[in-house]
Amino acid sequence: MVARLPGRSCFAPSSRFLLFSRDLLTVAAPIPRLPDLMGIVNVTPDSFSDGGLYLDAEQAVQHALQLETDGAAILDVGGESTRPGAKPVDAQEESRRVLPVIRQLAESTRLPISIDTSKASVARAAITAGATIVNDVTGLTGDPEMLRVVADSDCRVCVMHMQGTPRTMQEEPRYSNVVAEVMAYLAGKRDALVAAGVSNERIWLDPGIGFGKTLEHNLELLSRIAELHALGCKLLVGHSRKKFLGQILGDQDADRTAATAGVAVHLADAGVQVLRVHDVLAVSEVLRARQIAARGRLDAC
Repeated sequence: MVARLPGRSCFAPSSRFLLFSRDLLTVAAPIPRLPDLMGIVNVTPDSFSDGGLYLDAEQAVQHALQLETDGAAILDVGGESTRPGAKPVDAQEESRRVLPVIRQLAESTRLPISIDTSKASVARAAITAGATIVNDVTGLTGDPEMLRVVADSDCRVCVMHMQGTPRTMQEEPRYSNVVAEVMAYLAGKRDALVAAGVSNERIWLDPGIGFGKTLEHNLELLSRIAELHALGCKLLVGHSRKKFLGQILGDQDADRTAATAGVAVHLADAGVQVLRVHDVLAVSEVLRARQIAARGRLDAC
């Protein structure tokens, strides 16, 4: 026998439940456009997640082509680790690592190829080899010639915010207002590029999750990421497998693939246009499934 509360049907939803349901419906609204996934191709011995796995050019190319099969829309090739505490690599060694990979990919795929570098000479050679995007984690501050290299090409460019350098960035990062300070920094980089003749359409901006930021800074940026659309450029976010995900999970040794995909859903909801990820297949499947479920049809993506 089901007990009834006086004056209320046991099947009537409470106002609290209805409010909760409306909130869920709002969250589950279809994503206007799924973000492009930038697949990470690290040709390095010391990257934090996959260093040493693809040092051989042929292995790196095969990995990149698998990322394309998995759903990548862009391939990001890097030859220097930017993990916290990473040691710098000279331009000659960086070029030796990445240029054979870029040349082979330019012949093997129609996907845009990005060069992840802060060195103008490496970027210039990569563009000649077939790269069409320059992804500079130093925000054009690592090499004074980088701005000219970008301006003299027709490439797109991604500039990222980082407090300090990879070797020093996690030594007690401080902000009075992390969102405002990151936005001001990125606005300055955008303006410098525009002044050099680079159109807004070619500029991507990256808030630098995990680069010179504490867990609290990262979460504040993620929760308010939609505010960065006011900068008027495409947004790129690279949160994949990062330390803050282990902090969220309460286990630094945990597999961070599911957490990466979960944050990707939030970023897609916020309208972020490009997500830089290691696990392209997992993130792609989660985003597609969420979109199909929200729209109620298989052709929703």
